Amino acid sequence: QVQLVESGGGLVQAGGSLRLSCAASGRTFSSDDMGWFRLAPGKERELVAAISWSSRRTEYADSVKGRFAISRDNAKNTVYLQMNSLKPGDPAVYYCAARRGVLAGLSHDYEYWGQGTQVTVSS
Repeated sequence: QVQLVESGGGLVQAGGSLRLSCAASGRTFSSDDMGWFRLAPGKERELVAAISWSSRRTEYADSVKGRFAISRDNAKNTVYLQMNSLKPGDPAVYYCAARRGVLAGLSHDYEYWGQGTQVTVSS
């Protein structure tokens, strides 16, 4: 059974930092592309960042470029999202997602999803 378990969300002041983690099990993690998405009230789900199975490719939403960084540790079956300089526009539920690694864009076709972790930014 595939499980993706996010952690690290919480309340932070604007300008602060958080690091989200997603622990994966039930699949060959090192063969999967991994993504972080977010869903805020009244908005559509959007890709925040993604990383290929090999770590050679990454993709970021324009709104987080230069502030967020995605990384993975295949030995720990974990993907991370380091979020710096958090803004009032960043609060959302952040979801981890996985798909079989393919040579295609990283923004779509994710098959497996975690339950999400809430990120709140106070001004």
